[in-house]
Amino acid sequence: MTRRVVAYPRVVVRWSPDARGRLGRAAFELFAEQGFSATTVPEITARAGLTTRTFFRHFADKREAFFAGDEIPDLARHALASAPAGLDPVTLLEQGLRQVARDHFDDRREEVRVRRALVDAEPALRERDAQKRADLVAVIRPGLEARGVAPLDAALLAELTVLVLHVALDQWLDDPDPPSMADVVSACFVRLRAVLEPRPDGVL
Repeated sequence: MTRRVVAYPRVVVRWSPDARGRLGRAAFELFAEQGFSATTVPEITARAGLTTRTFFRHFADKREAFFAGDEIPDLARHALASAPAGLDPVTLLEQGLRQVARDHFDDRREEVRVRRALVDAEPALRERDAQKRADLVAVIRPGLEARGVAPLDAALLAELTVLVLHVALDQWLDDPDPPSMADVVSACFVRLRAVLEPRPDGVL
């Protein structure tokens, strides 16, 4: 069997002074350089200047190190709790995703591109990525219910919001000269509204 090696461009990433951050950044650098499967925990700890014992104090495995620093569920929780009362749910979710896009994606496009390529190339990362999406739904749904949204509506909106986030992310990464990720999010919401509420003449 011929082993396929996926090459990724060198990405310069911000270094964090804390142990967890250092391990997460070292892991990502090595995954980008030589692939997820080819990277070992001792290599990660050597790159970070830390011990294997320290690694397992912070992470259960390499997958968790790859997803270290993913604060999107916390951002979503805060956005839902702090948004003005009376704001309609769809507008609230669009504004929340725009904020996530500005804070989490817009200044990190090349790093995000490499991360997405790594996830696409590695089944173990795809599995964990799917769980992260489910975790985000599990934050949004009760957050909407706490604002008075009916449970069924909250379930549908939570699933659609996570879908919009990832469709927008793919669009943003695929476009050779994209607008901001936040603007791509808004464009996806416009299209979603058009699909769900078509004009009488049937034109989207």
